[in-house]
Amino acid sequence: MVKKLAKEFITPIEREDIMALTDAIDNVTDSIEDVVMRMYMYNVKSIRPQAIKMTEIIVKCCNSLKTALSEFINFRKSPDLHQLIIEVNQLEEEGDRLFTEATRDLYCNCNDCKEIAGWDMTFHYLEKCCDACEDVADAIENVIMKNS
Repeated sequence: MVKKLAKEFITPIEREDIMALTDAIDNVTDSIEDVVMRMYMYNVKSIRPQAIKMTEIIVKCCNSLKTALSEFINFRKSPDLHQLIIEVNQLEEEGDRLFTEATRDLYCNCNDCKEIAGWDMTFHYLEKCCDACEDVADAIENVIMKNS
């Protein structure tokens, strides 16, 4: 993408905005990979219900971002783009609440130190996925504000 961007004489938005969006999207994929790696490293053998709920939130965030990015080409006229950004922000807040509840439940109801250590970090990385999705929504919003 960097090579293609370097070849373009005129871009529809500023190059640094394109790079910021690209970096933010890359951080989402990296954060998802980080969750999988933590689960492997900590030898997670069963999935806690809160992790499933957090994963569902991340999937919803990614779907909303996918729709937002398909709408982004017409960001000046899109009737739905702003609502999609709000949706991702609300989902991230829900992810924060679930992270807090999941971590508390882990420390209150689990007596296995290895499981606590593994899930504590895994929940942390699941929450970072939600944050990374919100960062993409913020980057989209910044471009809209700069170019409207």
